[in-house]
Amino acid sequence: MTTHNEPRYHLGAGSAASGPYALDIDPKRAGWDRSSLRVLELGPGGVHTLVTGESEWIVLPLTGGCTVHTSGEIFELLGRESVFSGVSDFAYVPRDAHAQIASGAGGRFALAGAKCERRLPARYGPAPEVPVELRGSGNCSRQVNNFAAADTFECDRLIAVEVLTPGGNWSSYPPHKHDEHRPGVESVLEEIYYFEVENDGLGYHRVSPSRDGGTDVLAEVRSGDAVLVPDGWHGPSIAAPGRTLYYLNVMAGPGEHREWLISDHPDHGWIRDTWPSQPVDPRLPLHGPEATS
Repeated sequence: MTTHNEPRYHLGAGSAASGPYALDIDPKRAGWDRSSLRVLELGPGGVHTLVTGESEWIVLPLTGGCTVHTSGEIFELLGRESVFSGVSDFAYVPRDAHAQIASGAGGRFALAGAKCERRLPARYGPAPEVPVELRGSGNCSRQVNNFAAADTFECDRLIAVEVLTPGGNWSSYPPHKHDEHRPGVESVLEEIYYFEVENDGLGYHRVSPSRDGGTDVLAEVRSGDAVLVPDGWHGPSIAAPGRTLYYLNVMAGPGEHREWLISDHPDHGWIRDTWPSQPVDPRLPLHGPEATS
């Protein structure tokens, strides 16, 4: 199998670190226009200043809690023990602003960003209001925490969700893409996958070309890894037995409307038709409010 693009698009843990960030992906680093992701690590009593520039950002605790001061607002984020223990609250920070992120006990915080045009108000996102979705069925069952999905939380460009896949299951499946502008059918979105794996386990992620010379990745992923998806069919993401696979998806695109429209791979889209006849994995939901399929 040809995977000549993999070193560029599969970023192993620590390989894209910069200063206080364990992961620092901006449009220049990714080779695209809008999407960004940083993972900020703060020790006890740590403080960090974020200058938002032309991008809107969401501060999402991965482990621990923090206080976010921005635009005259103060948001106390309770956070969580880990991405496997519960849904987190979060804070939206607008473009052209400064934010101070402080953590008394320390922690790790995802900063999901997107270059945007509108300056929206700073806001707090409570954990109980995050829609939790059970998607798929059988061994394609997974949990999606839609904290900043296109239809759940207002942003100008940014779309971000969390996905938890029980051990042995496949998610991001059937393979799908969003690299063409086809109104009402498919939207162009640059996407980042950030992975964590329960108990130092591993998983696998595939991106296959949708065009000649397109993105081609087959990656063994571990906690702290990221995969960039500028184009191509992405999926499956495979969780090894006994190890829950987590990933954070960060997306943004140039379209007039902020929307997540995808096309399934024609060889694999049929799998959706099998879901109504199978039960959802009984291990789900892993945490959070009772969800609907």
